[in-house]
Formats: sequence, structure tokens, C-alpha cells
Amino acid sequence: MKPLVRHMIAAPWHLLQLATGAKSFRDNPLIGSKWLNGKGLHVGRMALAHRLAWARRARLRHLVAAEDRIQFDAQGYVALPDFLGPAQFEALRRAVLDRPAPAREMLQGDTITRRIAIDEAMLRAIPALGALIATPRWRGLMHYVASYASEPLYYIQTILSHRADAPPDPQEALHADTFHPTMKAWFFLTDVAADEGPFTYVPGSHRLTPQRIAWEKARSLIAPEGVDHLSARGSMRVDAAELPGLGLPPPVALAVKANTLVVADTGGFHARGPSLRPTTRIEIWAYGRRNPFYPWTGLDPLSWRGLAHRRVGLMWAARDRLARWIGQPWNDVGAKRPGDI
Repeated sequence: MKPLVRHMIAAPWHLLQLATGAKSFRDNPLIGSKWLNGKGLHVGRMALAHRLAWARRARLRHLVAAEDRIQFDAQGYVALPDFLGPAQFEALRRAVLDRPAPAREMLQGDTITRRIAIDEAMLRAIPALGALIATPRWRGLMHYVASYASEPLYYIQTILSHRADAPPDPQEALHADTFHPTMKAWFFLTDVAADEGPFTYVPGSHRLTPQRIAWEKARSLIAPEGVDHLSARGSMRVDAAELPGLGLPPPVALAVKANTLVVADTGGFHARGPSLRPTTRIEIWAYGRRNPFYPWTGLDPLSWRGLAHRRVGLMWAARDRLARWIGQPWNDVGAKRPGDI
């Protein structure tokens, strides 16, 4: 099929994507259009998405304690040590680490990310896990930071760093996941030292300032050819030397003890800090991202009971079936415990 005909057929789909979280400058010629971005398309979508997210958060603020909300609003993340009592945490930790379950792994640079779905079977086997993610403080933070009263996707995640003879981990570069506010959370089951791949965040980078808008517009005018591959796909990379010009402080590496909960807006600049030695980091990991242009906070059928904790398995199965056309970076590695090497 000739390129012109392909573009004409795809044009309605590309137009519809402007009203969604689609972010790739490379895959959508409208999102990647230098002319449209010169007229303000990219930064206009970004400004609208941020305005709607903060409006939704205003309606969800009653779900979070004032001290948690103040910390998040100022920094873009909340870090809560000793989230559970010591005995409660240790019992949960042992139950999670001792249980083998179907796992998937992805290799990026010198780092393997392993994910085990927190599904209905795991919640039945480990009731304390279900109790944890149902606590009001936990749920309130997930909803407020995501700006939606929706159930996140949950995994047991293991980060295995420093695979031999491999390039650097691309997640170690400061970046924003996408152009709009979104939520990720880490409940650490292991200690994370400052030189062992800590979660790193640029405080205040979750807010859309005039400096950030100008920076985003400049980047959109050279995308996709003039930026790196991941920025061209809509996950903008930023150099630490650029932060002062954006009115932002240096990034903060969160060296934490096990039993710490971190919830962050990953529309702000963040990274996985470098690890100076082979390390294994294990956490309960949550991910929440919906269409950024909905004005409402709920109305999410995927959060309904009976479906919410089946989504990961359904997504993996669908991606396996479509791998020939869309690829499948998550390899099935059989049943593993989170700490298996």
C-alpha cells in the first residue's frame, strides 16, 4: 500500500488519538507535526491534561490526610516510612517472597525487570496483601495522585541490576513517563541504599510551569528526528544540567528502608538511580493511568470487582496473541519467586 493511501486511511484514527493519552511523536503524524506543535498542539494538550488532573484531585482531596496531600502537592511524591507495623510487615514480606507464581521479565540495558501479577489467586493465598491495598490511606493516595478513583494495576516487581556485558539501563536517565499526570507507587520489601538503584525524583517537576511549557514546546519542534528514541516515543528525557533553567532543584535519590511506601506523579522527572554493584530490589508496584482528558474521577468499568485483578493476565495473554504485529517485550519465564536469581 502506498504511503499516501496509508496515511489517508489512518487519518481518522490519528485525529481521535489527540483526545487520548497517545504520546508518540513518531507514531502519530499529527502529534509529531512541527507545524501543529509550532501552533501549540503539544503544549496545549499538556496544559489541558494538567488542568483537568488538578481539578479531579481537588474533588478527591478528602481521601488523603492533609500531611500527605501537602507533601505530594509540593514535591510530586509522597514517601511514608514504616507504613505497616513491624510484625505485620514481616509476615506480609515472608508470604510474598516465599510464594512462586507465573512471572514475566523484560531486559533493558543491564537490568532485568521481573513482574508477577497480583491477581485473584495471589490475593486468596495472601490475605494480608489484599488487606494492605484496601487500607484507606493506601487507596486514598493511589486515587489522589492518579487523579482518578480507579483501581491501579498491581505487581510484585523485582529489579535485577548489573547484568554482565550489557549497555546502561535507559531508566537511569531522568525522564517524564508521558505528557500528563500519572501515578506509580512502590512499597519496598527490601532496603534500597543510595547507590543501589534508588527511585530518584526532581521535586516540583510534576507542576506545569511557564519554563516547563517553553522547554516542552522546544522539544516538540525537533521531535521525532532531533530527540532520542524514547523522547520521540513521548517519554521526554532531560539532562540534569537543564534543571536550573527549568527552575527546578537537583534530583533527590530516595534511599529507603523496607516497609516504605512511595507514591509519585511520574509525569514529573524521575529515574532509577545508578547501582554501583549487582543488586536485587523487590517491591509491590502499582501503576495507574487513564485517559487524561476525562473530567470525571470514576466511571471505570476496569476497576469493577471481579475484573480489576484479572486485567494483567488478560493483557499479557492478548499481547502474546498479537506479538507478531505489536511485539511482546515481556517474556514468560515460568513460575518464580520474586527473589530468585
